[in-house]
Amino acid sequence: MIVLTGATGLIGRLLAAELAGSHEVRAVTREPRDAGLPGVEVVGGDPRRPETLGPALRGADALFLHSRAVGEAAHDVVALARDLGVRRVVALAAANVDDRLDAQPSRFRGDRNKEVDDAAATSGLDWVSLRPSSFASNALTAWGGQIRAGDDVRYVYAGFEESPLDERDLAEALAKALTDDDLLGRRIDLTGPESLSHEEMVRQIGVALGRPLRFHEVPAEPTARGMVANGLPEPFVTAMMARYAAHRLRPQFPPTPELEKILSRPPRTFAEWAADHVADFTADFEAAG
Repeated sequence: MIVLTGATGLIGRLLAAELAGSHEVRAVTREPRDAGLPGVEVVGGDPRRPETLGPALRGADALFLHSRAVGEAAHDVVALARDLGVRRVVALAAANVDDRLDAQPSRFRGDRNKEVDDAAATSGLDWVSLRPSSFASNALTAWGGQIRAGDDVRYVYAGFEESPLDERDLAEALAKALTDDDLLGRRIDLTGPESLSHEEMVRQIGVALGRPLRFHEVPAEPTARGMVANGLPEPFVTAMMARYAAHRLRPQFPPTPELEKILSRPPRTFAEWAADHVADFTADFEAAG
């Protein structure tokens, strides 16, 4: 039995689908009636309150530790899992987990990557910590609204580069970490197959859409103020802008071969991801046309 925390989020749903049918899966969620996870057992529980997780963890062999789902409770959740006979823990951390905590943007959105990474490695169980770079779907969050509205994208730091990975590849790698022995005892940095600038990512989305998208670089300071005014936490925006600025001239998380080794195939490219998500970028645009 494999227990999943964060099962109703983007990665959790993909992981549940990857495992369902070939393994027994138990998904933990605060709202079991709304989970919508076919093929897996859904149980109620709050991963940030370990005392609620006993029914989910009893009889389980492996635990997926999602950094946002468990938050500060990571060590306590792992301790409970160990006491209840769980033998393996797999953590979803991040490639920047060893940076200063105030320099990790996602920390200000609730991720506790350092905590889950440490909890897994010090658990006394079989363990793996996967440390992915930025998700390809961040492009949808950052630019989806503008692209659905037209062909002009205004954003900061056109030349900032990173190696976005397809979330489906990450889910497949997590499934292998939970079920195979080859990765045990390792912290593994995962990236997509190529380093791309903001401007190039927008261009590739345009190719997938068959539209000539145009990237317009805008100043960072007023853009940051606008993001905060629109509800994003100021520390998150500050950390993100600092990261962009630091990697204007050198890529953030250049490609590594690790994902291809785990998958035994080349990882999906950003262009492939864009082609598979055309509908997510076109709904509003087509309605307006």
